[in-house]
Amino acid sequence: MTTLPDGRYVDDRPYAPEDESEVRNPDLDAPNWLLIWRRFRSHRLALLAGIFLLLSYVLLPFAGFIAPYTASERHADHLYAPPQMVHFFHEGRFIGPHVIPLTAEADLENFRWTYIPDRDNPAPLKFFCEGGEYRLAGLIPTDRHLVCAPEGATLFLLGSDRLGRDVFSRILYGAQLSLTVGLVGITVSFAIGIVLGSIAGYFGGFADWSINRVIEILRSLPELPLWLALSAAVPSHWGPVAVFFIISIILGILDWPGLARAVRSKFLSLREEEFVRAAEMMGAGPRRVIGRHLLPNFLSHLIASATLSIPAMILGETALSFLGLGLRAPAVSWGVMLNDAQNLASIEIYPWTAIPMLPIVIVVLAFNFLGDGLRDALDPNRP
Repeated sequence: MTTLPDGRYVDDRPYAPEDESEVRNPDLDAPNWLLIWRRFRSHRLALLAGIFLLLSYVLLPFAGFIAPYTASERHADHLYAPPQMVHFFHEGRFIGPHVIPLTAEADLENFRWTYIPDRDNPAPLKFFCEGGEYRLAGLIPTDRHLVCAPEGATLFLLGSDRLGRDVFSRILYGAQLSLTVGLVGITVSFAIGIVLGSIAGYFGGFADWSINRVIEILRSLPELPLWLALSAAVPSHWGPVAVFFIISIILGILDWPGLARAVRSKFLSLREEEFVRAAEMMGAGPRRVIGRHLLPNFLSHLIASATLSIPAMILGETALSFLGLGLRAPAVSWGVMLNDAQNLASIEIYPWTAIPMLPIVIVVLAFNFLGDGLRDALDPNRP
């Protein structure tokens, strides 16, 4: 205790609150990104989906290295070969990873190919071996593969198609286009949607009226027929790369109205806030007000919208390629692969030709789970 000049006493002991509610919450001192990460981490399904998608995009440049074969490598003696399993034991003895060679025979009664396994001669797999030539990351020519089948045997983990091409290898190569088309398309969509939505919401007046009329016209048109009409206008003699970018741009151009309307409605509510008025009174121009004050308040919605819009882009490319109006051979995408599986009779006999639809389902679900987790984590009202 300390005695003051006026005779009063002051307790100078260290402050030790007795009530736990008086103790400062450590979350109040944590940066915003850490709070977002903690909320996102609690969403286990979204976390797993994010890890899966991150690994998928990181491994895209190395698809040729992981794939046993190149995308167009054919095996004339193994048309519609069934999936092969990798074995480790032979006759009860461990001999390492190997496959059972297959011999093709024509079944003239059922008009189909049948394959007889040669179980007496297991074929050990080779690792870091030489195979078909490809370009690593699209730039470096090389023929080195992670795993290869030995001489006289094949490695069809998911079977082969009607031309004897490995389905597993083509799925890996197809991921490079099918997953990238969503990123390119969403970039185009966001660039148009954010710019036009910002102009409509911030300036209002005739600009707002004009942009809203364009949005209403585009949203009133049937989406799939419009996709088909624009895709059919792409010249058939264009190369795969040009068609890829044109399809991505078409998907992006047709996807921006929804985002533009969301940006507009948010800006209409924010432009009357005091911080916006203060910035304008201090001489900030429209570009600075929009870029430094309005858009950051809308960033959480934009991130969640991006993760939820990419699956629509992937499904759009798949639908167009499946119908023969998107990417075309020799380009390889999941939609192009499904285009080869349109014959229901072939799918009934060789069901593995429809396997390319599985990565589409898995990736779309992963993006949806990730989008839901990000939307919850970025919501400032969530405790």
